[in-house]
Amino acid sequence: MNNNKKLARTVVILAAVILVVDQIVKILVKTHMQIGEDIPLIGTWCHLHFIENQGFAFGWSLGGAFGKVFLTLLRIFASAFVAWLVAKLIRRNGRTSLILCLTLIFAGAVGNIIDSCFYGLIFNESYYSVATLFPPEGGYAPFLQGRVVDMFYFPLFQFDWPSWVPFVGGQHFEFFRAIFNVADASITIGVFWLFIDQVLINVKPSKSDVEAKSGK
Repeated sequence: MNNNKKLARTVVILAAVILVVDQIVKILVKTHMQIGEDIPLIGTWCHLHFIENQGFAFGWSLGGAFGKVFLTLLRIFASAFVAWLVAKLIRRNGRTSLILCLTLIFAGAVGNIIDSCFYGLIFNESYYSVATLFPPEGGYAPFLQGRVVDMFYFPLFQFDWPSWVPFVGGQHFEFFRAIFNVADASITIGVFWLFIDQVLINVKPSKSDVEAKSGK
């Protein structure tokens, strides 16, 4: 098996593992917890806290049905572009690190796209009881208008700012307050990895290196 086929297989396996784990966790949360329910896992700083959001990672969204459909379609097109780019880089023997970080971003995006496209069709609401998979009365939203399931909550530390601190005095501070899922984590790791790979690792060779390679 040549290097391109090995890398392609690695990409497929990595993306598949992320998607399967992401969907298993989401389905378990959706079918065992109500929205707003909180389950401490490790002390006070690691929780399962079930929420649903309308938009991108960590809850960013546009209002209304049009905004929801627009964001879903935008994610589909963006994911298709990333998939095309990964395939192109594999064919052209691109750097493995770049291909893998793009794979993380792609898999995370697709994980949330599945929620947006299908969860409204296959689940009922989770506000008053745990949701049912494939309820006889139908789902809670049309195609492309489902909500993304989030559950991981890590309030690592929190405190109240002293009243004398400008602008934030007396306010409550909590780190880390975002609630996210496996797909969000995959996207975030991929983006940070991409930044490190492109800015800190893939630096332009120095003049001495160029001259050394050219035999001068």
